[in-house]
Amino acid sequence: MRKATAQELLKLRGVADYQLGRGTGEVLFKRNTMVVHSPRTGRIRHLYREGRLLATLRANDGMLALSTDGARLLLKSRRFKNLVTIQTDVSDFIRHGRNVFAKHVKQASSTIRPEDEVIVINEENELLATGRAFLSGEEMLSFRRGVAVKVRHGSSRSWPCQNNESKP
Repeated sequence: MRKATAQELLKLRGVADYQLGRGTGEVLFKRNTMVVHSPRTGRIRHLYREGRLLATLRANDGMLALSTDGARLLLKSRRFKNLVTIQTDVSDFIRHGRNVFAKHVKQASSTIRPEDEVIVINEENELLATGRAFLSGEEMLSFRRGVAVKVRHGSSRSWPCQNNESKP
């Protein structure tokens, strides 16, 4: 892991601005951003700030996959617009990495397109997860069946077990 060069920061900010919206690159990638390169290809893979993973640069398309820490920064800045709000009663499932179904979506940004990176929040504006949209924002609201968001990172990794049973 090493500090990002000026050229790398410029590239990362450009990717973020293109993919996530204008100004998001400045919010995510400051001068103290650390990068991890792939040992095989030498390309940037993981992006850290203050020891926390912000995002991963996907190898197949060169786009960013947000982590929950990166999502928190974007929510604080209010620059990121691709938000999906879900019913509060299913928050625990989503927080633990379960997918978002269309029937649970209360609100979705009209700017969301399939395959876009999205942040999932509940009705109380708590960060639950980050993931990839399967449907457009309008379809999430009109459909009653099917997966709306494929959750990549829930805000809590551990699943609460009852009676000391392990998660299947």
